[in-house]
Amino acid sequence: MTEPHTVCVGIDISKAQLDVCVLPDGSRFSVARDDVGLAQLVKRLRGLPLQVIAMEATGGLERPVAIALYDAKLPVAIVNPRRVRDMARGLGADAKTDRIDAKMIARFAEITRLAEQAVPEATARQLDDFVARYRQLVGMRTQEKNRLQQNTDTKIARSIHRVIAVFDAEIARLERGIDTTIQSSPLWRDVSAVLEGQTGVGPVTSRTLIAELPELGRCSGKQITALVGVAPFACDSGKFKGKRVIQSGRASVRTALYMAAVSAKSHDPVLKAFYDQLRTRGKPFKLAIVAVMRKLVIRLNAILAQHYATLTEQGHAKTAA
Repeated sequence: MTEPHTVCVGIDISKAQLDVCVLPDGSRFSVARDDVGLAQLVKRLRGLPLQVIAMEATGGLERPVAIALYDAKLPVAIVNPRRVRDMARGLGADAKTDRIDAKMIARFAEITRLAEQAVPEATARQLDDFVARYRQLVGMRTQEKNRLQQNTDTKIARSIHRVIAVFDAEIARLERGIDTTIQSSPLWRDVSAVLEGQTGVGPVTSRTLIAELPELGRCSGKQITALVGVAPFACDSGKFKGKRVIQSGRASVRTALYMAAVSAKSHDPVLKAFYDQLRTRGKPFKLAIVAVMRKLVIRLNAILAQHYATLTEQGHAKTAA
């Protein structure tokens, strides 16, 4: 008889289909990646003694699946594909098919004792979509600006200017949508004010942190640096001491923090002294700026943790009164 909460499910997601593997019994099935298929998936998984239902981050294809399972009150977790592939190679599973991938995802959840993750509510998901689209358009606008610098034809230049103007208008519209969404939430409004009160943190960084790093202020400094991907990992063997490296994490958050760190190292006295000290010791710019990013996100994490603690105390005081 299966023990309570020992079933791990792995789902491999493609555009048309979901391949599912259930461990420990190894059963498999597939459903379409549409509303009917998602309903079938929920029906088949509901009632199992689930530890977690795991799926890889696949550029957005996983979101409707995760939301459907979350809305059905089932435990969901989204994992980094690289971690799953590293484990698969370690187990000697070099072949790669959708069925094998589903099994490896389930096995990863089983081995790591993966816990469920909270899926954002509708307003948070909307904010995340706004920020993702904003980032896409900024990237496309940058590409057009680069083409303009390389162009020598007047007619082509006019065409590029027209396209840039369209991007400018749409980016401004998205910025207004993001700001409206943040202002609609009293908590986000407070968090935005707290973040933007710190040297180097402007509206873009603030929006990105609120949308894509909801754990900020709710976990330890060590955990937050690992989530962002600015925690140094050792690369040692015996007497050999390799360079510390950063890896994984959330690239979009790192990009926002990079811009904040570049500003903070020039205008924040503490971070400026820290950066200058590293450079004086011969540390390269990239290493020094990542160290500033790490120090900055730890500081923001501590400030928000204190903010949340204050709000909790105020809530208790109101209840007592």
